[in-house]
Amino acid sequence: MIKIACIGLASVMLALKLKSVQSEYAFLIGIAACMVLFGCCMTRLETIFSGLETIRQYLMVNSAYIGIILKVVGIAYISEFSANLCKDAGYGGIASQIEMFGKLSILAMSLPVLTTLLTVIEEFAAQ
Repeated sequence: MIKIACIGLASVMLALKLKSVQSEYAFLIGIAACMVLFGCCMTRLETIFSGLETIRQYLMVNSAYIGIILKVVGIAYISEFSANLCKDAGYGGIASQIEMFGKLSILAMSLPVLTTLLTVIEEFAAQ
């Protein structure tokens, strides 16, 4: 975490220094830093996947549900990342639309889980 914080802070300081001289380079430094930091985040996926596999084995959960959870988390991170880039570039309207699409995608992905949950509740109520 300290390495990531240092990369972020160094990028911000460099971008602030260049902003008064050439703002387009400051913007490009910001985007490059975001991409590097996002790449560092992706290195943590192996740990997350192995942890989810362990949970799936203990709970005997249908692997389709684990896949849905991973997709929902991926959608959330990607939409937040891209929306923040758009906000930093000054395009708040586009950022809002990316966030809205991300939320709707998460809702659409979670409908099968919600349907299954309602079926289980209905079966318990019938007993």
